[in-house]
Amino acid sequence: MKNKTKKEALERIFYLFEEAKKNPERADIYIKKARRTGMRVNMPIPKELKRKYCKHCNTYFKSGNYRVRTRNGMLVYYCLKCKKYMRFRIC
Repeated sequence: MKNKTKKEALERIFYLFEEAKKNPERADIYIKKARRTGMRVNMPIPKELKRKYCKHCNTYFKSGNYRVRTRNGMLVYYCLKCKKYMRFRIC
């Protein structure tokens, strides 16, 4: 039962990210719903989707609203909306 709900939640998360990509004006709402879905079933957002939104303000990253830099072996994403940054290790 629990695996089924996690699988459904994962499908919903991927669906919401696709909708965010298609519909930029409602993208932030879709990202917020996807994060809430993951938290409900205690499942992290998949690694390939984590870099597509700001974890501080739930803004979907599209060209023009974020900046990417490399520094000290880290990939730094800077959100231009909330002025915060996220760091990811370069593997």
